[in-house]
Amino acid sequence: MSVIERSIEVGVPVHTAYNQWTQFETFPQFMDGVERVQQLSPTRTHWKTKIAGVEREFDAEITKQEPDQRIEWCSLDGPDQMGVVTFRPVSSDRTEVNLSLQFRPEGITEKIGDATNIVERRVAGDLERFKEFIERRGTETGAWRGEI
Repeated sequence: MSVIERSIEVGVPVHTAYNQWTQFETFPQFMDGVERVQQLSPTRTHWKTKIAGVEREFDAEITKQEPDQRIEWCSLDGPDQMGVVTFRPVSSDRTEVNLSLQFRPEGITEKIGDATNIVERRVAGDLERFKEFIERRGTETGAWRGEI
């Protein structure tokens, strides 16, 4: 199992960063290789990705969600992955977003991508694009404040 941990500081309050992260269907706007995310229920999402020519569709389950603090998930089928994103207020208008992703590379393309840190660079790029997305907007596109 490979582990990637990255952090970024964004120039919005913690509730704004958290609320935006709960809007999974907007992920294709800032996550490279994510073609579509469909929210099936409060705890289940369906993903369609295309990364390095490898197309995948899979479901993921949100296993823990605490408003303004954390979201944890794991895949139910398809790629073997799990992760957690946490939100820490730095000030009243700045938030540290920490992402920890665990995954098992499948196939030669994914194993090479993992070994050459392409996956880690992709995650870093996704966080940078999230920062640009939320700072440019200044507000979230929606929110889900429930606890799981």
